[in-house]
Amino acid sequence: MATLLNIGQPAGRVEGPAKVTGRTKYTADVILPGMLWGKVLRSPFPHARIASLDVSEARKLPGVHAVLTSADVPELLMGKFIFDTPVLARERVRFVGDKVAAVAAESPDIAEAALKLIEVQYEELPAVFDPLEAMTPGAPLIHEDPTRYSHMPPQPFHGEVRIAPPIPNVSAQAIIKHGDLEAGFAKAARVFEHAFYVPAIHQAYIEPHACATWIEPNGRIHIWLTNKMPYVARNQIAIALDLPQERIRVDAASIGGDFGAKGSLMDSVLCYYLAKNANRPVKMVMTYTEELMAANPRHSAVITQKTGVDREGRITAHQVKIVYDCGGYSGYSPSPMLHGAVHGSGAYRVPAILIEAYRVYTNTVPRGYMRAPGAPQMLFAVESHMDMIAHELGMEALEFRRRNVLSEGDTGALGEHWRAILGPQTLEAAAAAAHWDAPKAPNVGRGVALYERGTGNIGASAMILSVDAQGRIALLTGAPDTGTGALTMLQQVVAEEFQLPREAVTIVQSDTDNAPFELGHAASRFTYIGGQAALVAAREMKKALAEVAAQKLGCEPAQIELREGRFTGPGGSLDLKSLMAYAAERGLAPIQRTGNYVHKSGEMDNTCFCAQIAEVEVDRETGEVKLRKLVTAHDTGTVLNPLTLHGQIEGGVVQGIGQALTEHLVIRDGNVTTLHMGDYKLPTARDIPELTTVIVPSQVGPGPHNSKAIGEHSLSSVPAAIANAVFDAVGVRITELPITAAKVYEGLHKQTGK
Repeated sequence: MATLLNIGQPAGRVEGPAKVTGRTKYTADVILPGMLWGKVLRSPFPHARIASLDVSEARKLPGVHAVLTSADVPELLMGKFIFDTPVLARERVRFVGDKVAAVAAESPDIAEAALKLIEVQYEELPAVFDPLEAMTPGAPLIHEDPTRYSHMPPQPFHGEVRIAPPIPNVSAQAIIKHGDLEAGFAKAARVFEHAFYVPAIHQAYIEPHACATWIEPNGRIHIWLTNKMPYVARNQIAIALDLPQERIRVDAASIGGDFGAKGSLMDSVLCYYLAKNANRPVKMVMTYTEELMAANPRHSAVITQKTGVDREGRITAHQVKIVYDCGGYSGYSPSPMLHGAVHGSGAYRVPAILIEAYRVYTNTVPRGYMRAPGAPQMLFAVESHMDMIAHELGMEALEFRRRNVLSEGDTGALGEHWRAILGPQTLEAAAAAAHWDAPKAPNVGRGVALYERGTGNIGASAMILSVDAQGRIALLTGAPDTGTGALTMLQQVVAEEFQLPREAVTIVQSDTDNAPFELGHAASRFTYIGGQAALVAAREMKKALAEVAAQKLGCEPAQIELREGRFTGPGGSLDLKSLMAYAAERGLAPIQRTGNYVHKSGEMDNTCFCAQIAEVEVDRETGEVKLRKLVTAHDTGTVLNPLTLHGQIEGGVVQGIGQALTEHLVIRDGNVTTLHMGDYKLPTARDIPELTTVIVPSQVGPGPHNSKAIGEHSLSSVPAAIANAVFDAVGVRITELPITAAKVYEGLHKQTGK
């Protein structure tokens, strides 16, 4: 087997030098001639009718060029899959932070002053903040007739999806069944039921949402926005504005952190109407208070589970009900139901399962995408539930998982057929690295949790590869890098095909006018789909260059071999520069090839496993939990870039630690009370324990060189591993995140009856 020059080697970021020298251009950096600043007036009430709205004084303020209310924009509804979100609130507001009016002015200060001059009279309406209460008959209806909302066709799903079913305030419902549930519970020696709650958390990217709009005199629209899916955004904006996509150009901008959140339109359509009304370019940048109040955080969830096990401790049936709170609107919730619902079976062999998932409107901040949408909520419940079952059976937690984890030859709980199932190997690798059986000091505990997630396979990718007359290679893509190292991966893949150092390949990210269609970053898809598109482009280019080399060397193209960057045949060899010089003489340069790749249905025959073990120490006097160690083991396929692999894993682990121990977007009576990052409590370097990463390699994976996904795998089971470790340490079971000292302290005192 040939030695790989680029694959498996640590590679620094393509965009790294530009970022560290400050040359990277983000949307908030866009400056346009005559540009105005846009600001939004937001509702102070969770549910209210707009009785009157007077913007006359704001329009008189010097420096103000546009003031808009819902009366000044078309009566349109936006969304990604369900179109229920207005540009500006029309007649009533549905959460604290709902957009009521907007201003474009010559400076941010003038815009803020204009907002203060707008007079709004509200008539408060009954509100509902709890998703379970919202589903009951007689609850205040947040959307009186959600069946009228148009929506995209439901994507392929393991079960039945209903949009706006006849249940109060439910925007979507999914029912997933496999096997004979009744027979499964009949076989059970014991049945266990537990309930869990996971609150909303914010993605906490450094770059806030921003957008800028310039309308050419001919009506052509240029939009810059913090969106990782430029072509999808263009399509959504075109639908919202009822314009052909060709009228809209989404210009290239870097993304300053995503974690799933940078896929919504946010203020971009409103920005367009401000620019159109003012006849000037407009830029809007959210403050972090607005981000926490009115962006799209992770869904909170209420999960109940019922599981039957036989006398040997093997699962016979499993039933899950999960209620996701989507807030005041569901337009930018994942479609049509959060994918995390399918993880109701965990990583286990489950003969019969029923999963009921609901997405429910409440008068709270609308929710959206966050890394592994829906899965961390479900995994906290599933993996805590499994530990509780093991404890009640008197069985060791690791042994219970050994008996039930999916193994080679098993069928997945939803009927999936995979090969090279590495669940047991990943579990044992984590246990060995964590020294699971080693003695523990008093008040020290270890907890284990598992996760199974496949590589994302949605959508198409296209890349254009070109070689110019000087032999320089460039790959053109429409995908921005969200901080994951995706552009570096493309560079490695192309360079490897040409057996050249990766620096020989230039990666160019461009706008929707010039780059080919690219779905963008979502669902751990890009290394697979985008990487394969780059691979196709490189291989097509090699064929084209072999034909040119054959002309020069006087042989057949089939006789040309690529060796160490040189095209070699019976008559000699040519490096790329010499080859392209000959091509230029013949009028053949530059040469360009397009690589297209679309996942074929039924093609995915493998999945990925993650096993995590946390070690904690609990202070019995205060309830404080100290995370001492965390081991994370991953079934990865071929590692393309060790630097980005470990960066993705460790970054995900830290996000999981935050969700487990500190993060909580506190919402009281519809008001987000954590409106400052100092209150929100992200984990810092002092909160991060000793981290150990274990790679379980394999030669089975759908991506280039048999690679698998890693972006969403390392965060989802961390909270359960920590909760299980706390129970192992002091016998306190936490079923509601985050795991705070106060909750542990209360649990300890319940043990003593004090």
